[in-house]
Amino acid sequence: MAIAAAAGAQTPRSPQKPGKWQLKMQMDMPGMPMKMPAITTEVCVTEADLANPEKTVPNDPKSQCTVADYKVKDNTVSWTVDCPKQQTKGSGEITYLADSFTGAMKMKVGEQEMSTKYTGKLLGPCTK
Repeated sequence: MAIAAAAGAQTPRSPQKPGKWQLKMQMDMPGMPMKMPAITTEVCVTEADLANPEKTVPNDPKSQCTVADYKVKDNTVSWTVDCPKQQTKGSGEITYLADSFTGAMKMKVGEQEMSTKYTGKLLGPCTK
C-alpha cells in the first residue's frame, strides 16, 4: 500500500528506533485452501522516516492508500487505512519494545476479511 498521511495537524512521531529492521509478515485469509507463507524483509528506517507515519506503517508502494487516525500512545502506534482503488479498508496497531515490535492489521477487501500479523527486530545501524 502506498500509504500517504492525511493532511492536517502535526502527526505524532513513531516510537520506533532508527536503524536496520527485520520485518516478518504473516497474512491470513479465512477460506483460503492453503496458508500463505510468511514474508521476511529488511528495511532501513531513518530519523526522517520516523517523522512521517506513512514511512512507519507497513505498506506496499504499488497501491494507493491513505492513512488516517494515526495515533501514538506510549509505545503503541495505531492507524486506519483506506484504499479506494482496491475497495479496501482496515486498521492496524504495532507495539514497540526496546529492539523489537509486534502488531497486526485487519483489512476488509470487498466482503473478504484478511489479517496480517507483524513481528520485527532491530538488527543494528543502517548500512548503504
